[in-house]
Amino acid sequence: MEVAALSAATSRPLPLLSTAPSRRLHTVLPPRSFSGRRLLPSPRPHGLGCVGDGTARRGSARKGGMLVRSSSSASVESATQEAGADSSGEWSGDAIRRRFLDFYASRGHKILPSSSLVPDDPTVFLTIAGMLQFKPIFLGKEPRRVPCATTSQKCIRTNDIENVGRTTRHQTFFEMLGNFSFGDYFKKEAITWAWELTTKEYGLPPERLWISVFEDDDEAFSIWHNEVGVPKERIKRLGEDDNFWTSGATGPCGPCSEIYYDFHPERGSTDADLGDDSRFIEFYNLVFMQYNKKDDGSLEPLKQKNIDTGMGLERMARILQKVPNNYETDLIFPIIEKAASMAIVSYTTADDAIKTNLKIIGDHMRAVVYLISDGVIPSNIGRGYVVRRLIRRVVRTCRLIGIRGDGHGNSEGAFLPSLAEVAIRLSTEIDPDVESRRKSILGELQREELRFVQTLERGEKLLDELLDEALLSAGNNGGKPSLSGKDVFLLYDTYGFPVEITAEIAGERGVSVDMKGFDIEMENQRKQSQAAHNVVKLSVGNDTEIVKSIPDTEFLGYDSLSATAVVKGILVNGNPVNDVSEGSDVEILLDRTPFYAESGGQVGDNGFLYVYGKEDGQQKAVIEINDVQKSLGNIFVHKGTIKQGSVEVGKEIDAAVDAKLRQGAKAHHTATHLLQSSLKSVIGSETSQAGSLVAFDRLRFDFNFHRPLSEEELVEIESLVNQWVSHATHLETKVMDLQDAKNAGAIAMFGEKYGEQVRVVEVPGVSMELCGGTHVSNTAEIRGFKIISEQGIASGVRRIEAVAGDAFVEYVCARDNYMRRLCSSLKAKAEDVNGRVETVLEELRTTRNEVSSLRSKIAVLKAASLASKATTIEPRNVRVVVENMGDVDADGLKSAAEYLVDTLEDPAAVILGSTPGDGKVSLVAAFSPGVIKMGIQAGKFVGGIAKLCGGGGGGKPNFAQAGGRKPENLPGALENARDEIVAAISSKSS
Repeated sequence: MEVAALSAATSRPLPLLSTAPSRRLHTVLPPRSFSGRRLLPSPRPHGLGCVGDGTARRGSARKGGMLVRSSSSASVESATQEAGADSSGEWSGDAIRRRFLDFYASRGHKILPSSSLVPDDPTVFLTIAGMLQFKPIFLGKEPRRVPCATTSQKCIRTNDIENVGRTTRHQTFFEMLGNFSFGDYFKKEAITWAWELTTKEYGLPPERLWISVFEDDDEAFSIWHNEVGVPKERIKRLGEDDNFWTSGATGPCGPCSEIYYDFHPERGSTDADLGDDSRFIEFYNLVFMQYNKKDDGSLEPLKQKNIDTGMGLERMARILQKVPNNYETDLIFPIIEKAASMAIVSYTTADDAIKTNLKIIGDHMRAVVYLISDGVIPSNIGRGYVVRRLIRRVVRTCRLIGIRGDGHGNSEGAFLPSLAEVAIRLSTEIDPDVESRRKSILGELQREELRFVQTLERGEKLLDELLDEALLSAGNNGGKPSLSGKDVFLLYDTYGFPVEITAEIAGERGVSVDMKGFDIEMENQRKQSQAAHNVVKLSVGNDTEIVKSIPDTEFLGYDSLSATAVVKGILVNGNPVNDVSEGSDVEILLDRTPFYAESGGQVGDNGFLYVYGKEDGQQKAVIEINDVQKSLGNIFVHKGTIKQGSVEVGKEIDAAVDAKLRQGAKAHHTATHLLQSSLKSVIGSETSQAGSLVAFDRLRFDFNFHRPLSEEELVEIESLVNQWVSHATHLETKVMDLQDAKNAGAIAMFGEKYGEQVRVVEVPGVSMELCGGTHVSNTAEIRGFKIISEQGIASGVRRIEAVAGDAFVEYVCARDNYMRRLCSSLKAKAEDVNGRVETVLEELRTTRNEVSSLRSKIAVLKAASLASKATTIEPRNVRVVVENMGDVDADGLKSAAEYLVDTLEDPAAVILGSTPGDGKVSLVAAFSPGVIKMGIQAGKFVGGIAKLCGGGGGGKPNFAQAGGRKPENLPGALENARDEIVAAISSKSS
């Protein structure tokens, strides 16, 4: 049920098509060349605005203009260029996608855009399913906006990354074509249309198609056999593991049916195994979502039966383009060809190892380009780590096949941008936004690659050290030199060293590699990776019943801070109750509210709910609201505490928002919009939002940028915002169609999900953004704007924190108070404070240097008396000093050790310790050249002694320092050091 897993997969805005069934495109365009094959390009580019209107009636299949196909013919034929195939019967990936969307649009489906690879769902790490954007509808938590829809969804799956390039079909990035019904049609239509699309539109020979159904799904079997006409011997009944889709332990589920293509029909039907990858490929999966799985495991029929399907675009392209694997389709192969040319190899004549590496490059480059375009920046955590891992895998693989330089004559330049250019060029009909983000994508890839190359070089140095240690250890123990599996994995995982290169270099120096240990480490990491979120969970919680009776909350807060409302529901600890009394923490659901619920980065309002007696008008209850969240679609949950009286469902209440706090949020939210415009103006329009927080007393804005901002840039950004504030510009808000807003230049907020109608907030001439938050009516209300800090929070992501409105005034007043105190303490005017502080600091530095110098001299004087206490180890006459120097600090200890090792004749070994105070231990070891020649190194020796004192450290063979946190252990540690150094020297002398 592989495509079922894939069906839970894809993301982001696509080029969409008009759905009017009567339209025909008769323009004949010249086919383009693709590795010896002729594939038709798109008849026209489709913008995001061309969303299907779904007006065509189902059943009006588009047969006009199509040639009658022979079911026995293996070729794919079409009468028009619009059909997507050229005269030789070959299809482009773009044409396959267009045909799918047009087919379902002509049957009443609305073409919807792909969602982002960053899902609006906390249970899913990355978008892995075409149905993900419809999850709230499938759960019944949001009303359907259309009866049925069709999409081409971008997806990312990394749990099978080790199979990429090694099998014919595994990919990290792929497109999933899907058609969805939300209680509109069901099994019969889904099956018959899938067959019609597959055999008539795409022209696949029926005798090459096999079907799988759930073992108990007699209805699906009957439709396939009796109505579609598939022979019984080509319909396989499979068990629950293969053909029953579940979203989790509970929730919507149902049987599924898959269509397989048979590459070798000559093998016959006897004992045919659909799991045989050498013969079959599953390319279309139909999920019949007809049950709800309850807590006890029982199944109950859903009132609204849904359809969720997925066709792997790359798989269908492989079939129609008649290539041996997904990678050689026109969706990926141009990237492979570019990589091959940069490596100066021919894919056609390359060996299997090089072909595998080229496939990995082709696949991973698509993934990283789309992830970065969707705002995922390389880092060491979360989604950023996925991107970083993929990029490093590409860099390692490219270097493995010999790619060096940028492909434009610069041998030290980055090569990923050249490969990304091809992936971006291929993105036109998948996601037009990728092209507009070209500059930032290429810049991010270049920086990440050059950083990683430095890491690789450090890895090479570490490998040399590990090989030296392996050879030395083998020489001492008389064994065979070997690198441990853990060390090989460290090089692979941390430094990006391909295990093949590690083994090759180690072999050249006569060192074997523990591949079994390496495989164990890899398996452990693979298990951890697969444990991540790779399933879209559709579960129904305890609140389902209460939600069914509660409509969406009407928000009144744009125009009013108070309103009368009716209590529609009360939750205590997540459970519904009818009433609650004083002292209880509650969640209250109202039919209407002036309270803003947290979204778009803006925090929820605070305030109060009041209950008054109907007859006497006396206040009966007070509920303090300290947070408001959105839940289950558009229901506002008011979280707070009953301060007085009691409240019950059905009661009328007066809701009042804290006006001062709301004003603070409004000022900071509008200031955030101005800040983003200022950033784009000062550091470049390619920077984009990566997150935000709009609080009552501050704002936080995260943005994608590759370096810290200079002081001059921060001043310019701040000044520009304050300039706009001073202009006292009136804001304009309007509700528009989503595509109209984007066409007008409105910026979408990071991570937000939008409907077809959106609210646009504009500061004329400065900023225009899609935003549902609350804002000031005039920029003058912001009063002032001050940046508090700017810092990096992840690789390629910066953060600005700032204040506006009343918080700005409070901040400036507080800083002025601090300055007054500082001026008083320094006895200086405000304008002279900097100079005075520099003078004080210089005086302090001078004094500290003098003190340190005196301490070092005292330590050396103490050391002079220790020289006479040196112990001589025969027969090489090695002079050894191991002493406790009391409270001497680390610098003094270093000076003393250096003095002693220079004063004593070579060979000499000096080990000193001290307790300078604050519970600290300082240790130092200094060995002369003669001791080092014996194979005894200061760096390795001192680390073991430091562990006895609760610390660690190391250094060079001749000198090393360490520290600890257990001063009470120092005497014993030094005694141990004396015994060990004497024993080590004695063993080397025998």
